Amino acid sequence: MISMTVELRNIEGTQASLGWAGGHTIVVDRPEGKAGGMGLGFNGGQLLALAIGGCFCNDLRYAADEMGARLGRIAVAVTLQLEGTPLIATAATMTVSCDALDGADPRPIVERAQTISTVSNSLRRGLPVTIEMAEPAG
Repeated sequence: MISMTVELRNIEGTQASLGWAGGHTIVVDRPEGKAGGMGLGFNGGQLLALAIGGCFCNDLRYAADEMGARLGRIAVAVTLQLEGTPLIATAATMTVSCDALDGADPRPIVERAQTISTVSNSLRRGLPVTIEMAEPAG
């Protein structure tokens, strides 16, 4: 089994958070004027859509490599549907366009990427989320 951990901490002087994994960082915030948000970064829904699409972009490259192909241009758009109270994501639609550098039909690569996509497959199958309270820092 593989596991990975990301961490987030509040950004002093704001109500936003800084998240990191290894040497990579991202700012998470609410839209300006919403619950103290200043619009300094992505909100959770945007991050979820980016995770779906970003993972798929990587999976296209993995699939192409596995199939001995090379991709040029990749364009992915993810539309996330949200509804209810509390607001939850109810569906995601991803539109994918890419070009194989040898001019071949890229559909087999897209189909293979769909079968190996970590984020899409995890969400499709249902991902349990456990929230545990940490001990206060001493």
